[in-house]
Amino acid sequence: MPTKKTAKRKSEPIVEDEGEPKKVKVSHRSHGKEAGQVLVLGQGEVGQLGLGEDIFERKKPALVSLPEKIVQVMAGGMHTVCLSETGHVYTFGCNDEGALGRATPEEGSVVPGKVTLEEKVVQVSAGDSHTAALTEDGKVYMWGTFRDSNGGIGLLEPMMNSTLPIKVPVTEPVVKIASGNDHIVMVTLEGNLYTSGNAQQGQLGRVSERFSDRGGRKGLSRLLVPQIVEVKGKVHFIDAFCGAYLTFALSKDGHVYGFGLANYHQLGTGSTKISFTPVKLTCFKNSTTSWVDFSGGEHHTVCLDAEGQVYSLGRAEYGRLGLGQDAEEKSEPTPVMGMEPASGVTCGATVSYAVTREGSVYAWGMGTNLQLGTGEEDDEWSPVKMTGKQLENRAVLMASSGGQHTALLVKDKQES
Repeated sequence: MPTKKTAKRKSEPIVEDEGEPKKVKVSHRSHGKEAGQVLVLGQGEVGQLGLGEDIFERKKPALVSLPEKIVQVMAGGMHTVCLSETGHVYTFGCNDEGALGRATPEEGSVVPGKVTLEEKVVQVSAGDSHTAALTEDGKVYMWGTFRDSNGGIGLLEPMMNSTLPIKVPVTEPVVKIASGNDHIVMVTLEGNLYTSGNAQQGQLGRVSERFSDRGGRKGLSRLLVPQIVEVKGKVHFIDAFCGAYLTFALSKDGHVYGFGLANYHQLGTGSTKISFTPVKLTCFKNSTTSWVDFSGGEHHTVCLDAEGQVYSLGRAEYGRLGLGQDAEEKSEPTPVMGMEPASGVTCGATVSYAVTREGSVYAWGMGTNLQLGTGEEDDEWSPVKMTGKQLENRAVLMASSGGQHTALLVKDKQES
């Protein structure tokens, strides 16, 4: 799930007036990324650390060797995706279902390799077994597969994964993509939301409970072919974010909508019932500020307001809410204290991170996979500032966390 470098709203894409259909040019600046280097930590038994065939664990952040400067890094379930400042995509990790988008030996790659895409990419997203790329002219390409509780369901065609990038059939120019574990959300220039993938937990926002298990009589095409999420009244969406099994979307008028899994109140509806259609989330309505970032793990959500304050809600076990050892499940966004103002938030399955405006990264939650950067396997119930030799004299730009590993985008601090 992507994080932003600044808490300001991203700029509108450039629209070129060249007749019909409209052409859109989405730039790196639209997604607020600076160029830097990639650090990784945690467990990497299938190569998702990208550190070569002898290194499968890192207690502290380690530098990944890449041929170009990177503007975005995304950690999938067991793979990692890097976007370079020139618009190239590099991947490493598990490839048994095509998530790397390129041919690799056996089941994956322990070092970064380039994905062949003819067009310039400006944003990437990654789930458990899929990867997506948004090009500067608003097209989306995907590779890998979606899965549900019974196994693989395919990517764009039923039961068919794709080991190479394939174009997603969306007729409108796309300006933002976001991936959950097994679904993708696309925000278009016209302000619509398109979704595709697994629907069992309501995360597509357009498939009723009756058809959520593999699409009912219409089959998987109902789920895999991207379709618009319908909302009562005319709603113009400007941004979207994913948790593992849920989706948040921001409207132009400042409202937050959500749909998907809510079994630990992580959706903020006040209920633990799955929402199969979008719900306007009143718990996020705050007249004094606006919401700029959301990220979700399996059972919790972390969010950020424009003032830089981090909040969390959902399941409290293992410290993933960052609210202290006595914290209980939260049904509304609750302030996470002990950090400077943040510029972005991200979650792994049972871990959480906040990147501060000054370039530090704080981590909390389950320590089992060494993803927190403390060097220990202990759980952390409150935010802990990450340290390490590779973080010295570097500012953190963004963080992303997968099933067992975490990736950071960093840049060298200017000499005073």
